[in-house]
Amino acid sequence: MVSAADQLASSAGVSMLDRGGTAADAMVAAASVMAVVGPHLCGLGGDALAMVKAPGAPPQALLAVGRAGSGADPARLRGAGQVDMPLRGDVASVPVPGAVDGWLALHERYGRLSWDVVLEQAIALAEEGFAASLLLAFASHLVAGTPGAAALCSDGPVGPLEPGQRVRLPGVARTLRNLASGGRDAFYGGEFGVALLELGQGEYTSDDLARRLAQWAEPLVLRAFGHDLWTVPPPSQGYLTLAGAWIADQVKVPVDPSDPLWPHLIAEAGRVASFDRPAVLFDGADGAGLLSPERLEARAQSIDPERSASSSPTPSSPPPSRPQGATARPGPPVLSDGDTTHLCAVDAEGLGISLTQSNALDFGSHLIAGETGVFLHNRGVGFSLEPGHPAEYGPRRRPTHTLSPALATRPDGSLAQIIGTMGGDVQPQIIVQLLVRLLHAGEDPATAISAPRVVHEAPGAPPFRLWQAASQSLLMEANAPGSWREGLESRGHQVRVVGALNPVDVGCSQIISVEATGDHCTFTGASDPRSPDGEALGR
Repeated sequence: MVSAADQLASSAGVSMLDRGGTAADAMVAAASVMAVVGPHLCGLGGDALAMVKAPGAPPQALLAVGRAGSGADPARLRGAGQVDMPLRGDVASVPVPGAVDGWLALHERYGRLSWDVVLEQAIALAEEGFAASLLLAFASHLVAGTPGAAALCSDGPVGPLEPGQRVRLPGVARTLRNLASGGRDAFYGGEFGVALLELGQGEYTSDDLARRLAQWAEPLVLRAFGHDLWTVPPPSQGYLTLAGAWIADQVKVPVDPSDPLWPHLIAEAGRVASFDRPAVLFDGADGAGLLSPERLEARAQSIDPERSASSSPTPSSPPPSRPQGATARPGPPVLSDGDTTHLCAVDAEGLGISLTQSNALDFGSHLIAGETGVFLHNRGVGFSLEPGHPAEYGPRRRPTHTLSPALATRPDGSLAQIIGTMGGDVQPQIIVQLLVRLLHAGEDPATAISAPRVVHEAPGAPPFRLWQAASQSLLMEANAPGSWREGLESRGHQVRVVGALNPVDVGCSQIISVEATGDHCTFTGASDPRSPDGEALGR
């Protein structure tokens, strides 16, 4: 089974399974198709993180996280008056993209089909064209007229796409063909790499591109709701998923999600798990230490079931300060219509993969690598410009990451859930709500994934700066039970109601559940209805 935010990607993945491929072959096929049909979400110019569970083996984490170039210079940015990393238009926020290295690492370790075969459908869609999805058409207004972006409207005038308009991406097709025939060297050392070096004007060196970016790592694990929950280690914020779920379990979140106490405890668990993330998360942070029982028990005990504390951060661990004398300067309004996508895949032999890939913010930096048509991400927004901060922008450093792919296993080690979402800073909160519904309330994937959500927000704060804000309020979908708003507001929460099933507000998720019965496994998948083009497909 394969679940993705676009049925073209799901179909490509299943076709690899039909040809005898593994879940890794299916995942690379689906991920590369998403890079073609969802350039507002992800692409060859972004990063990818994954959790992998092979039969009979413990889960593994894959970090395909790009590093800043050797020419990274925080003094340049501070000297120009920057107090935060630039969102767009500056290569400083473009670490060397890691997604392609991640695909290669997955395929090398677990793939069975040839490398060129798994990229076939992505190449065909880029060359022959595809119908623009509703969400791509809606997002295309963000880059209409951007230099190098005209290919998005190659069959029409340079401007926003119309839903269903045919899109051909010849530069992306050429880049994928080179990758299919020449592997890593043809990508990082080929046309794409040359374009990145030219665009960087000293930000990168050829050695930066030659250095492999994908790293297999020990995952983080914590038991909650009778299951072992697994996610990727820092620099990802995935530890917040495990912390939030553990805390929700400890404070006895109700089984019934319609109980007015349910959203309060979910919100408070997310807050006490996350409030100090800006101070403690960086490349090399001690993920296991961030999940220590002593640390989490104190946070669970601080939750008042009858009162919200979300209007102010915990005084003992304030967000990091700005450089002395610096003040925040509001930038131009930032519009975002997507930034990330999640994919799930599992094969008949039991190999399961949970992979999240991303441009960071919609089309990333809005910079394009030469004539390749590949949008470059802006994951460097995860760096700090505070001198001496452990996540400070600097040569060959990795930024903090919002991507938080996860999976759950039963006490006997068998795979139970493959799960992940888009959603920026609130990805862990979304995944916790899904896990509570699946593992605690016993909901099926379709029910859990279409259910209403409540997440923290900081109105007016820049993207990826939720926990730097002085206070946070709650965003709740309009299809939530009536008891939710009354219960939240009576406990002191500030609540903003938004339309139901909107991926911009509460993310777009994917789930595959695995049930073993004797010698047989049953896979139940669900693709989030917040992405109308998504689908979970099996064979």
